[in-house]
Amino acid sequence: MIRLDNIVKEYDNFRLECSMEVLAGQVTGLIGRNGAGKSTAFKAMLGLIAIDGGSVTIFGKEIGNLTAQDREMMGVVLADSGFSGYLSIHDLLPVLDAMYKDFSRKKFVADCERLQLPLKKKIKDFSTGMRRKLQILAALSHNAKLLILDEPTAGLDVVARDELLSLLREYMETEERSIVISSHISSDLEGICDDVYMIDNGKIMLHEDTDVLLNEYGLLKVTLDQFEKLDHRYFIKTKKENFGYSCLTNQRQFYQENYPSIIIEKGSIDEVITMLTV
Repeated sequence: MIRLDNIVKEYDNFRLECSMEVLAGQVTGLIGRNGAGKSTAFKAMLGLIAIDGGSVTIFGKEIGNLTAQDREMMGVVLADSGFSGYLSIHDLLPVLDAMYKDFSRKKFVADCERLQLPLKKKIKDFSTGMRRKLQILAALSHNAKLLILDEPTAGLDVVARDELLSLLREYMETEERSIVISSHISSDLEGICDDVYMIDNGKIMLHEDTDVLLNEYGLLKVTLDQFEKLDHRYFIKTKKENFGYSCLTNQRQFYQENYPSIIIEKGSIDEVITMLTV
């Protein structure tokens, strides 16, 4: 669906340099701290910024060769974009109808009612969470094959996040659809993504299947004496602590079987981010 091949984008104090791929039928997550390069990567993905090197392909085409019909097959939510505050959802209906041949007015209105979005209230009077819900429902409204979602759950409470993630799961029930999604809320990605890329300082630090990350990664917490006696071959990163060391590994079972007395915590996206960015 999407391929970023050694793309480079340089600013005065930041350089993006990364490769990633979003496969058909999968949900791919992009994780990282604020300022790590997630939004820059999304803008490069969409051709919203000129890149200084590398290439971007979507649906097997260079980004500059996408047709209007190709772009209709994409649903996009960016962190810094939205609809005019002086419109209502009722005002948006003819706009979306004119923009997208496959726009489903009936489904869009039903989804808005499902998420308790008022149809005639001005968008400027919506809460942050309500605006985000509207953006995502618009992206889902026209039978897109590919969703590109930059921090879609930002500003939402737990209930609203669950509602939106349910919508995304429903969307993926149709074959040959894909989503690329960024979020700083790790539980969102753990629950929906097939694989994750981690970005820091503009570079991809890790790419892993989510199941592998959750089931095979682990965090060892050991004393200085224990650390010296451990086999270090499968350490990805170590961090000095007051009690000794924290050690990130992708071979949790090896250490569980060979060092049963040490403390080993199950891996999580939060722990991977914390360990790889220290």
